[in-house]
Amino acid sequence: MEPLAIAEKIKNQFPAEVIEVVESRGQVGVIVAREQIGAMCRWLKDEPELRMDHLLALCGVDYVAKNGTYEVVYNLCSIPLRHMIRLRARVPADDCRIDSVTCLWRGADWLERECFDLLGIVFDGHPDLRRILLPEGWEGYPLRKTYPLRLPAEQEWQGYVQLKELSRELSRFDFYSDMLSNQAKAGANEAKK
Repeated sequence: MEPLAIAEKIKNQFPAEVIEVVESRGQVGVIVAREQIGAMCRWLKDEPELRMDHLLALCGVDYVAKNGTYEVVYNLCSIPLRHMIRLRARVPADDCRIDSVTCLWRGADWLERECFDLLGIVFDGHPDLRRILLPEGWEGYPLRKTYPLRLPAEQEWQGYVQLKELSRELSRFDFYSDMLSNQAKAGANEAKK
């Protein structure tokens, strides 16, 4: 089934939840409100004509400056029926929560944790929502556009400061750079001959 036909079926089933259907560069996305995301995903998985049995990807996007929301993007696929659709659930910046879909696709577990870790979106009903990439003591959410690119030295994460010191200390054992430097010198000498 073509993505636009799938989008039309979603609009017919959840008319109050579909905000917009967008098509760009041959890809279709259905922008939806977050309130019924669990029911919508369940329907997409269970509907015999759609059978979205595989969650290809889940990620978060910061659109706060544009429209005051984040989005959780679900790329869904039906392996037996060979079709796909993208859902984009809007999550208000002032209430950064959405229902988890781990009960539908077990693979959503780590993807939701990553989205939580990097953007701060809370997935209600997630079985183990905790940081997955950043250390437990990390403050803030690095994929938010308001996150500073560089912190003042006194606010840098202590583990990063220690890592930089260790890197400087171990740089004297950097045989690879020495090898590349020697190869470059040998190549220059060969060119002179």
